[in-house]
Amino acid sequence: MDELIEGGNAPEFTVSELSGAVKRVVEGEFGRVRVRGEVGRVSRPRSGHMYFDLKDENAVIAAVSWKGQVARMGLLPEEGMEVIASGRMTTFPGQSKYQLIVDDVQAAGEGALMAMLERRRKALAAEGLFDPARKRPIPFLPQVIGVVTSPSGAVIRDILHRLRERFPRHVLVWPVAVQGQSCAEEVARAIRGFNALPAGDLSGRIPRPDLLIVARGGGSLEDLWGFNEEIVVRAAAESAIPLISAVGHETDTTLIDHAADLRAPTPTAAAEMAVPVRRELIARVAEAGARLTRAETARAEARRQRLADLGRALGRPQTLLTGPRQRFDLWAERLEPGLRGLVARRRGDLAVRGARLAPSLLRGFLAWEARALRERGEKLARLAAQPAQRGRERLDGLAARLRPALDRLNQRVTGPEARLAVDLGDLSVRLDRAMAQRLEDRRARLDHAERLRQTLGYRETLRRGFAVVRDGAGALVTDRATAARAAALEIEFHDGRMAVGAGGGPPVPGGSGGAAPKPARRRAPRGRDGDQGSLF
Repeated sequence: MDELIEGGNAPEFTVSELSGAVKRVVEGEFGRVRVRGEVGRVSRPRSGHMYFDLKDENAVIAAVSWKGQVARMGLLPEEGMEVIASGRMTTFPGQSKYQLIVDDVQAAGEGALMAMLERRRKALAAEGLFDPARKRPIPFLPQVIGVVTSPSGAVIRDILHRLRERFPRHVLVWPVAVQGQSCAEEVARAIRGFNALPAGDLSGRIPRPDLLIVARGGGSLEDLWGFNEEIVVRAAAESAIPLISAVGHETDTTLIDHAADLRAPTPTAAAEMAVPVRRELIARVAEAGARLTRAETARAEARRQRLADLGRALGRPQTLLTGPRQRFDLWAERLEPGLRGLVARRRGDLAVRGARLAPSLLRGFLAWEARALRERGEKLARLAAQPAQRGRERLDGLAARLRPALDRLNQRVTGPEARLAVDLGDLSVRLDRAMAQRLEDRRARLDHAERLRQTLGYRETLRRGFAVVRDGAGALVTDRATAARAAALEIEFHDGRMAVGAGGGPPVPGGSGGAAPKPARRRAPRGRDGDQGSLF
């Protein structure tokens, strides 16, 4: 009877019924709980869910956050971080275990966040992301400034106001969330987006910035936590554009401050660091110009004083000229007797040579000169008939004027031979000069006339691409109507003539010069099949 009572009266449960009963008990007793503990292992598979452990020195609780809950979390748990997890207790029948469904995670005090922040800072510093050697200098006067911040806050207004006061620049704003779950991803995407713009492309609608400013106002450590995320720090370190970090107030420090090329205590200070004061630049330029003017004036004065000092070291001009003047007087006294002696010697030589001259020699020389003059005149006549004729007439006139002088010279040949020799030499020299001068003048005038003829001739015009059109009778054709009425046309180019039919028809047989033109190629009609058409 006791065995029946102990074995037969106990209710029987299936495994599923027992697991469901346990689940209802656990969820009924612990509907909504907050658990404080240290985060153990963290796992995030491709599904987007997050699995982690909460532990203390004596126990471990499995925790899970579904994909939608992870997206709404302001702080994601990391291994070794002390947190307060809020959620509800439940069981997992598949593995006979209980677990905590977490929908919110908060740091267990600022000490836990600071500890985790310090561990992250050391890890990133070990990779060299905070190395001062890799930081780039800030441009002195950037043309375009990119600002990564919230478009609706007071930060962007302060930055624009300060830039407008100091030195107005072209500003591009990339709107992002400055706190919350999406903050880190949007800030990193904005930094990389600015760097992805093509450099030096002035034809694009969005120019690439020369400087980036990542700005946010002050807040708590949790509010600024997005700027401590690893994705933001790496994006700032990889930026090819110099970056100024202006997150929080002067006492706030985030990891992006270490990775940025320059840290500003406030967003307004970042704008002041980005551009100089325009009025100060103008004053500095004016001051530099004044200093340059004073320096040039002082240098010119110093050179002038130096020149005056050197001038005083030189002797007086009168003293410098005394010796040369005395030597000049000495040579002047010697020059007059020397010139008299030279004239006397040359006069004696001339008398000796004049004694050798005879009237027959003069006549022969005159005959030879006349013959040469006739030959040159004939040659000149062949080159230019009219100029040569005028020259011949003038030469005949000169010859006629010369004959009485020769006759008088023949009559006076009985005079002293010295006088005759002098007159004969003078006439010979004058005749040679007159002949040479006349011939040179005629040659120059002939060359000028030939150049003028070539310049004014129409053949030079043909060489520049023009043509002369004549009809069958050889008359010039100057208009289209006359060309249409003509039975045949002849076109003269610079290298020959070519006969063509009237109205642009085929060439007339027997035309002179050049080959027949090729028939014009027919252009395909536009807009039909086979024609690509315009791309615009």
